[in-house]
Amino acid sequence: MQNYTQYIADVSDDINACLENMGCQPILFIGSGLSKRYFDGPNWEQLLMKMAELCPLIDKEYAYYKQSNGSNIKIGEVFSQLYKEWAWSTGKENFPRELFDASKSSDIYFKHKVREFIESITPPTLQHITESKLINEIELLQRIRPHTVITTNYDQFLEKVFPDYEPIIGQKILKTNPMSIGEVFKIHGCITEPESMVLTQNDYNEFMNKKKYLSAKLLTYFAEHPLLFIGYSAEDPNIKTILSDIDEIISSNNELIPNIYILEWSPSVSDSQYPQREKIISIDSYRSVRIKSITSNSFNWVFEAFGANDSIEKINPKILRSLLARTYELVRYDIPKRTIEVDFEFLEKAVGEEGELAKIYGITTLTNPTALNASFPYTLSQVSKQLGFEGWYSAHSLLEKVKRETGHSIKTSDNRYHITVKVGDRMTTHKYSEEMVALLRKVMNNEEYVVNL
Repeated sequence: MQNYTQYIADVSDDINACLENMGCQPILFIGSGLSKRYFDGPNWEQLLMKMAELCPLIDKEYAYYKQSNGSNIKIGEVFSQLYKEWAWSTGKENFPRELFDASKSSDIYFKHKVREFIESITPPTLQHITESKLINEIELLQRIRPHTVITTNYDQFLEKVFPDYEPIIGQKILKTNPMSIGEVFKIHGCITEPESMVLTQNDYNEFMNKKKYLSAKLLTYFAEHPLLFIGYSAEDPNIKTILSDIDEIISSNNELIPNIYILEWSPSVSDSQYPQREKIISIDSYRSVRIKSITSNSFNWVFEAFGANDSIEKINPKILRSLLARTYELVRYDIPKRTIEVDFEFLEKAVGEEGELAKIYGITTLTNPTALNASFPYTLSQVSKQLGFEGWYSAHSLLEKVKRETGHSIKTSDNRYHITVKVGDRMTTHKYSEEMVALLRKVMNNEEYVVNL
């Protein structure tokens, strides 16, 4: 029966399949909706409304400036000029003396007040969030252990959620190590560096001039990792800007991008509903892109699904980031220069004893891989390849078709087609037999088939 319980099961299964077949941690792309959820943080429009209240030279309602300027970025430019005029006249005592240095940008007064306001409403610690259901949700969010967090938010809330992750602000992202992990990319700046915040037309123009380099860097992440948008609506211009740069490379002929999800809050979703699982987003007059849609009135089950891969659960991201950075430097710089200092006794032990080297990198090993691979030699990606497809999602779609047509959910049990292997405390991996390939080939060719579990 198509109801919301079934929807949760189907979406969770899809997420698990994506994590398993891409074999890496997800990336979270987080917008203002998450700050709104946990501490009533403002979106861009609400932030400008608040800034209008704080400056006496902004003597009209926000709606007036919206009618006159159209976009929030243009309103930010107008407000910036009015804040500067206020700072240099009657409002001088409201700003630190160091801001009046000639070397400072003229928009620093506006950005200083934005910083003050956001800082005043952001919880000092997670313990200041007292609502139990939100605390539980945040804990599940932390369990995802994402490869990287990307955000357009200015506040420091994510640094509190992921305290072991290193914030990388603004254009500094372009200089980061390509092997990096455990970082928070703050692409629109941060209140810790007010000059970095993208708030005015000039800021936006500079951001757009360098966006192609940022997009090229992010494309690698988006193509190789599961990606979850949180805290945005499908019509958010930030979503459209990012997707407009990547759809031609990772999608063709308006095909579904199988590893990109958008999570949208819907308090009114009912138990009898089965929401749409795909969303078509128009990114300009001529193009649209198809991504996976998740609609929920609770983020718990979504975060739990994305956190199912516990392969790095006990690895501190700070340590892992240092290890990967050192490995990168070793290969790129130290080996050619012959400047290596290695504890060979430690390495010899790690390489010589089965599983020891894997432990250094937080990887677990199977106890009897030979017997397992003999009967169930394929991952879902390899099943797809046997059927002539490129990605795992095609085989996953055929499995869903079998489920709809026969009522059999092959992956929920160990059987002649499939086996679940437990790796670590919570993570599982799925392997498939030759019989699975034969079955899905019949499904693909619209031939008659029977499922014998």
